[in-house]
This record gives sequence, C-alpha cells and structure tokens, in this order.
Amino acid sequence: MNLSDAVKSIIRPHEEDKLTPLTTIWGEQLDCTSPLPEYPRPQLKRSNYTSLNGFWDYAITKGSTPPSDYEGQILVPFSPESSLSGVNRQLLPGWALWYRTTLPDEKCILPKGMRLILHFGAVDYSARVYINGQHAASHQGGYLPFDVDITDYLKPAGNELTLRVEDSTGANDEAKGKQTLKRGGIFYTAQSGIWQTVWMEQVPLSHIEHILFDTDYDNRKVTIHIQAAAGRDLPHLSVSLLDHGKEIASGSLQLTPPFSDTPRKESETLHSLSASLALTIPTEHFHSWSPEDPFLYDAELFFGEDHVTSYFAMRLFSVEKQTQGALKGKPMFCLNHKPYFLMGVLDQGYWPDGLYTAPSDEALIYDIRTMKSLGFNMLRKHIKVECARWYYHCDRLGMIVCQDIVNGGSKYHMPVISYLPTLSPFLASHLKDSHYSMLSRKNQEARLIWEKECADTVTYLSFFPSIAIWVPFNEGWGQFDTVRITDMIRRLDPSRPIDSASGWFDQNCGDFISVHNYFRPLSVPIRKWEGRAFFLSEYGGYACHLKGHTSVERVFGYKRYDTLEEFQKAYHDLIQKSLLPLKEQGLSGAVYTQLSDVEEEVNGLLTYDRKINKLMP
Repeated sequence: MNLSDAVKSIIRPHEEDKLTPLTTIWGEQLDCTSPLPEYPRPQLKRSNYTSLNGFWDYAITKGSTPPSDYEGQILVPFSPESSLSGVNRQLLPGWALWYRTTLPDEKCILPKGMRLILHFGAVDYSARVYINGQHAASHQGGYLPFDVDITDYLKPAGNELTLRVEDSTGANDEAKGKQTLKRGGIFYTAQSGIWQTVWMEQVPLSHIEHILFDTDYDNRKVTIHIQAAAGRDLPHLSVSLLDHGKEIASGSLQLTPPFSDTPRKESETLHSLSASLALTIPTEHFHSWSPEDPFLYDAELFFGEDHVTSYFAMRLFSVEKQTQGALKGKPMFCLNHKPYFLMGVLDQGYWPDGLYTAPSDEALIYDIRTMKSLGFNMLRKHIKVECARWYYHCDRLGMIVCQDIVNGGSKYHMPVISYLPTLSPFLASHLKDSHYSMLSRKNQEARLIWEKECADTVTYLSFFPSIAIWVPFNEGWGQFDTVRITDMIRRLDPSRPIDSASGWFDQNCGDFISVHNYFRPLSVPIRKWEGRAFFLSEYGGYACHLKGHTSVERVFGYKRYDTLEEFQKAYHDLIQKSLLPLKEQGLSGAVYTQLSDVEEEVNGLLTYDRKINKLMP
C-alpha cells in the first residue's frame, strides 16, 4: 500500500463491512459464573472483597426514562457491544443503558462502625448510581475508577443496585480513544457501559483511600503519601516495608486532625485528610527495579483497624545528557542513570470478544509475556487507561509503560492531522496548537473537562512504578496548549519524562523530539537537540492478513505482505538493518506498530484473536 492509499484508508472508514466474530482461547473458556474474579486493585489490597461481576439485568431505552421492564441479562463487566456480554448491541447517542442487580444480603450486614464501599473500575461514559431507588452518586468519564459509600442507603435485605449509563461517542467532545460509531481504518468499534470489575468491600469508619510511594532513588528513601477518611477518633498510621517478607524499615505517625467545622457531607461523620511518612531503605536491602530484574518491595499499612497491603519499586526514569563515549553531549532516556534503549510496541488494548475488556487475567499476562519474549521491554498503552491489574502485571513482570492520555475533541480534520504531517513534516512542525478549530478544540468547556481528566489520570496512575513516560497528545488529536499541559503534568508528577506531542505538531516542550515514521527511511535528525531525547514513537505497521483470524476482509496497514515468511523477513530486516543501527546515532527508543491486529487494522505481531504469533516460525 502506498502513502496516498494508506492515508485515504484512515480518512474514509469502511463501516459498511460487517465484522466476523472472533474469539480468544480465554473467551472460549470463560466461566460466566465468575468472570474476572481476581482482586481488582493490587495497589491497595484488603482481605475483604466481594466481586459483583456476573449476570445483571439490562435494558436500553431512548432518552433517560427508566425501563418498564428489563430486556434480558448482560455479563458484567463486558460492554454491551462485545460478544462476551451476550448482548451485541451498540449504545447510541441519546439512548440510556440500564443495569440492575441485587447485592448479596450477607455482605450488606455491617458490623458496628463499618462502612460498605461500592467500586466501579470504569464505566463509559456518564453514570448515575442508585441504591434501592435512591440516587447515590454520579460520575462522568469513561476510563477512571470511582467509588460510592452506600452504607446509608442499605436495607436489612434485598438491596437493589441500579445504574444508568449514557455515552455519546463521537457526538460530543468527550475523551474517546480509538472508539467510533463509524468503524474503519485505525478507528475501532465503540463500546459503552461497565467495562471493568464492579466490587464491594467493608471498611472501618477510618480507612485509607489512596496510597502513593514517592521514591528517591539516589538517597534510598521512600515517602508514603496516603489519603484517608477519618472519624473524630483519629487513629495512628503505621507502615512496614518488607523485603521477601522480612521487615526492613518501619515508622508510625500520629496524625493531627485537620478537620473543619463541617464534615465532607453534613449527614456524614467522615472527614478527609492526608499524611506522609518518609523511610530509608538500608543499603543491604536496596534493590533496583528494571525489566531484567523487576524487584518489588511489599508494604503493610495500619490505620487504626484498617489493614492494607501494597508494593513499590526503587527505580529512576530520566533524560540525561551523556558525558562520555560516542553519544557525549546527547540527551538519552535513562533507567537508574544509565542509558536504556526503549524497545517498544504499540498496545491498543482491544480484544475481539471483549473489546476494551480482556476476557481474563491470563489474557493480560499473555500479551505482556509474549512481547517480552519477542525482545520488547516497553509497551506504549495507546490512548487508553487499562485496569489496575494490567499495570500490576507490568510492574511485577518487568515491562516499562509509556502511557498515553485518552484523546478527546470534536470530529478530527483528517487532512490536517494526517495528510499534512505525512506529506510535509516541515510544515506540520510549524503548526501552532493555539489554532483550536484546526485541531478540533473550539469548545472551551470540553477543553477544561479534558484537562481535569488528564490530571486525574496522572494522579491515579502515578502509583505504578512501571510507567515511565506520559504522553498527553497523539498526532494532534484534540491537541491544545501543549506547553501549559506539559507544565501541569510536570507539577503533578516531576518524576517521569513527558512526550508532549507524539508524532508531530511539536511545540518545543517536553523531554522528547517525538516522530512517527511509516513511509520514509528511518533516521535520526542531525540538528541541535536542545536537551531533548530523540524518540521514534511509532514506526513499522507492516500488515499480514491471515484468513480465518481477522474480523473483516478489507484490511489496513502501511505495507502489506501476503505470507508469514515475507512478513517475518521484512520485520527482521527493518529491526536489524534500519532500526537498531540508529542507537549509535542517539536514538533513545522506538515503538513498533503494533502488538496485535485490531479489526480492519492487520499490522499486529499477533492476530486479533491472539491465536497466531506472526513472528514465530
């Protein structure tokens, strides 16, 4: 496929092509009585946990009027558009998706002083939560977790949870990732509703809500930051750090009540507070984290009667100018102060049977381990926020993550963000992102919403030690005020480098000169780098269509090969002859497109159903 044909395939989706159903081995083996049963929040774990995944009643209505009756059952946490949900229906703008289930009676009987917290991993896009017909909470945003204290809404038995979801994918400017109602090319089937685990836990009145480990690698120090809910009888905070079960450091803190005259809500006795405790790791127990040796420390925290476990890693991601050797004076990506080449692959996080939702924990692990076995040490999670367990597996298996912020904006002007930078990179490099209309960002309210979601994403994901790079904008999709957004992310998390504008429309900020190159010979620019490392943040995209393992006969890719033998030779030549020699010229990292086929896009190293590894003989 030549350059012009490839760009046209991006601009004109082929939604008239129907998708052929595909299944993964994990979807075929799915236990519908207990889907995704694993503890969903490894970064803050308690022994008390009740999964609500399983069959719920559902209905789809036009408008927001509650249904007179429910239409059938949906398998939570799979979106209604996915085959694993059992529904296979697209939620459209202006419609409402209703869920209903009954909470287990025995879990709703609370010992004195305990609270019941209801957790949603992610619901796309706008959700209203009702307990026994009473409105308990609302949430907007399709990619981040939220929770609801439902204690005050409970009855002795027969407690009913109802959820109303609306999703206007493509009709408004909300964050949407690769989702579109007109699937085709590099954009995929839209999904909606619950798509991550729903669960409950009983917690004491005073309890920890969030944890962050701020690590000072050079000084062997770690500062534990917590956010908590607390009653007037404020308990001690105590922390123990463990190395293979052995306590290596500990400390405690008597918190000072920061209470105002009124609690968080007039009807509650709970107040919000935050606290920090710094500890030093003894020299003999200091272990660096790396993909080759992904060492994790364990942590135990006690806050009164609340007991939680967590983990952290000691590592340092940075961009540093080299002081010696052939690359002297050039900024390079470094891990623990040493140059570290990022051999990355683009990961869309899509599944043929679950869409945004992997059919099992083993499926998540398979993708990570398989990419490691192929020589990759980094995954670029492409404009999607994954479930917490995916990041946990990257932490413990040793896979660096380059994390995109989910894109938003109105309908994209594809000739501007595709033709222009592909045909004339020089002109594209001079486009200023203050041209809001050109980059689909005229709506000021939508810009503010995206900015908040960006900040919330960074705050939430900062916990995970495998995340090395933040990517706020990709190829100008809803890009705006890049310098200011980069500064905002830097204030929120000064510990990680930022790829401010992946692909093109560089605004001379961030830690990388970031380029996407699918059509020209791979190269490193010979010019003054001004303190930024060079990052080939997308390349490759070689397509190989394997009959029986694709969702649609019409295929998309940047260069097509008809046989696996041709594909394998072309891939190995690209890596060995074109990419790796650039390390000597100062290339810091590269991201091959992509991990798996997705619908019409067949440029994956794995087929969409994960049944064939295209690089295996």
